[in-house]
Amino acid sequence: MRAFNLLVKPNGASCNLRCRYCYYLDKSKLYPGVNARMDKAILEEVVKQFIQGNEAPEVFFYWHGGEPLLCGMHFYRAAVELQQKYADGKIVNNVLQTNGTLLNAQWCDFFAKENFWVGISLDGPPEIHDRFRLDVGARPSFNRVMTGLQLLRDHGVEFNVLTTVNKASEGNGERVYRFLKSVGCKYIQLIPVADGTPESVSPVEYGRFLCNVFDCWKNDGDVGRYYVDAIDCALAAWCGSQPGSCVFSPSCGTNPVVEFNGDVYSCDHFVKPAFFLGNISSQSLVSMMDSIQQYSFGQNKRVSLPRKCFSCQFLFACNGGCPRYRQTLCEGYQLFYAHIKPDMDKMRDVLKRI
Repeated sequence: MRAFNLLVKPNGASCNLRCRYCYYLDKSKLYPGVNARMDKAILEEVVKQFIQGNEAPEVFFYWHGGEPLLCGMHFYRAAVELQQKYADGKIVNNVLQTNGTLLNAQWCDFFAKENFWVGISLDGPPEIHDRFRLDVGARPSFNRVMTGLQLLRDHGVEFNVLTTVNKASEGNGERVYRFLKSVGCKYIQLIPVADGTPESVSPVEYGRFLCNVFDCWKNDGDVGRYYVDAIDCALAAWCGSQPGSCVFSPSCGTNPVVEFNGDVYSCDHFVKPAFFLGNISSQSLVSMMDSIQQYSFGQNKRVSLPRKCFSCQFLFACNGGCPRYRQTLCEGYQLFYAHIKPDMDKMRDVLKRI
């Protein structure tokens, strides 16, 4: 069965914030002087080809940016209509990642009505969040994000939070986790900033951050009540199951990106000319996913593992991590897995008896 995800960048790297650690903002250089907005023809090809190209009975559209709300509500209304047109009995889901500053009651009404799952970017309390998440005028964004988050809650929109772990996060794992819980976040995705920039978290501090979050999760009785991706993926690995994230999978290549003009790239973290697969207007999405280039990209994660990985007791859990910063975070992952091993062993044994 052919099944893959698709990250859609309907307005490319365009954004109303200028987060200092953003890895996608400079992708606008690929399309200089162009108004980055996906037109109706490209949108229809994306919807049609993605639904028809998946043999799974359920598909997920991931709307990303930049800031995808800049496309306007009319764009997503059109997307939903096209999804209904081409669904052909499949269940179609929409997940939209936003910085939260543009959310209002109208957006939240729409998301609630159309069953969108919304991811909102929030790095922690204001002194941590506002360290790097500034707008185009270098103004803090925390208060606007919190207004948006409350609107999501008021309208009953399902949401998760995407939290970067960066230089400002170091030593604050417990504080960030408990803050996110206090504002109603039950699903937490932790993303390391590890590109070697001044905003990057050090490998050891990243590991310590994850350890602190795990201890809070365990000691606060949050097992089965709050969900943290790094912990969930670790437990899946301990139980011999596939992780819910490509970061910890043995191979990758099932999360391509389609830009506003229909250009398709191998992965969100590799939107570069070397990883260009084609354009959806002239080449089918299925042929790009089935290409030797994409297959090689996905398998390269496994075959390019450093020699030291094969002697590591935790290879089964991290699988080398994301190739984008594989060498950077190794020490942090080892620290985290060694810390949680006794508890993971116990949880695995309990689950085996159920």
